Amino acid sequence: MRQPVVMGNWKLNGSKAMVTDLLTALNAELEGVTGVDVAVAPPALYVDLAERTLTDAGSAIILGAQNTDVNNSGAFTGDMSPEMLKDFGATHIIIGHSERRQYHNESDEFIAQKFAFLKENGLTPVFCIGESEAQNEAGETEAVCARQIDAVINNSGVEALNGAIIAYEPIWAIGTGKAATADDAQRIHASIRAHIAAKSEEVAKNVVIQYGGSVKPENAEAYFAQPDIDGALVGGAALDAKSFAAIAKAAAKAKA
Repeated sequence: MRQPVVMGNWKLNGSKAMVTDLLTALNAELEGVTGVDVAVAPPALYVDLAERTLTDAGSAIILGAQNTDVNNSGAFTGDMSPEMLKDFGATHIIIGHSERRQYHNESDEFIAQKFAFLKENGLTPVFCIGESEAQNEAGETEAVCARQIDAVINNSGVEALNGAIIAYEPIWAIGTGKAATADDAQRIHASIRAHIAAKSEEVAKNVVIQYGGSVKPENAEAYFAQPDIDGALVGGAALDAKSFAAIAKAAAKAKA
């Protein structure tokens, strides 16, 4: 039985006060909640403070990060390695986010390298895939998602998806207030799972596939009621403890 994962991607937001206040409030909101894994991915500068805050609170919240390099050391100014992220207790690392693909020209092949290197270092890739608005309107959604997944499978084999998380995020729904309907999201999630199943039914059955893109407390329940949607990668709503906790609670309730 797959356990849903609800992860907050804080993106380029935060301050010392915000990190401690948000995590303290979130930990309180989630007290007694079971049946869902909850994770946060603060900006790199605040991973240390987030780790200390969560440890001091005895929190079960999982610490993540928003990116990684494909080297553990060397002359790579400005980058951070999986080894460094592990040193600060981060386990769930977002890769392939559309903003990295767009603003940093990260290719499918480079993201597949990141995926492989995270696995090599014992970390959990949170592997983002998804189509643009133009691709969606052209009916190319399933082909785009398949291509992005195949970059990882071709590089590492389908078994590499074991223990990883796939986050389907239609680019046109990220931070726009637009969101795929629960039925549309389910259709794409089922298609992703079927694509993986063509190579390994066992891997497909067990892999966690999140939905991302303007997920809010108001629409979360409808997503999580779908059989192939295993939680969410949450942006804006993750910056508010009550909203983010409500999404996590909806996931726990739906999969109970």
